[in-house]
Amino acid sequence: MIATKSGVQGRKPKTKVPEHLIYEIMDGKPIYYKGYQEVLAGTKMFSEIMGSSALQSFIVAYVQRLLFKELSEDDFIILSSESGLHLDKRNNLAGDILIFDTITLPIEAIDEFYVHVPPKVVIEVDITADPTDVTSDSYIFQKIEKLLKFGVEKVIWITTQAKKVTVATPNDDWQVKDWHKDVEILNGISFNIGRYLTQKGSPFA
Repeated sequence: MIATKSGVQGRKPKTKVPEHLIYEIMDGKPIYYKGYQEVLAGTKMFSEIMGSSALQSFIVAYVQRLLFKELSEDDFIILSSESGLHLDKRNNLAGDILIFDTITLPIEAIDEFYVHVPPKVVIEVDITADPTDVTSDSYIFQKIEKLLKFGVEKVIWITTQAKKVTVATPNDDWQVKDWHKDVEILNGISFNIGRYLTQKGSPFA
């Protein structure tokens, strides 16, 4: 995919790409997993590009622990591990951490299909889409806008290389913070990636 003045435009790969290498569908166009070209070339196995980095997983686990500790299971459902969201027939997206209230997503609505109602909060860590097909900024901004229009109340996007956290809400109040700053998720629950990594002795703080 390529960024244009009108948005993100599809670009067909030279080789037919199997469906299992599709990470998301946006505006009816496939977005492939990072590293899919190496799989097509035979230099990597699909299993080698599926997982998150240790740092990404460590951050996701940190945020999840905060949420599990502070949010009641009676009031909230937390989904993770690239949970699928079906926005409409042209858009199937994924999220690292999705927070729903149980009124919007009651237990009887949880099945083997993608969720088709908006979470209250979506939290993402880095980008799983292949960077050769979409520019990072275009992908992040377009996905955030789609999630907010779908009804998500807050999107939080953590980027480990830049050490920044983007916080977006439907009222166009978008902020980019250094990850050493406190970031509120909801209900007064906040995280601070930089401080946590420093406390743990991580060289990436």
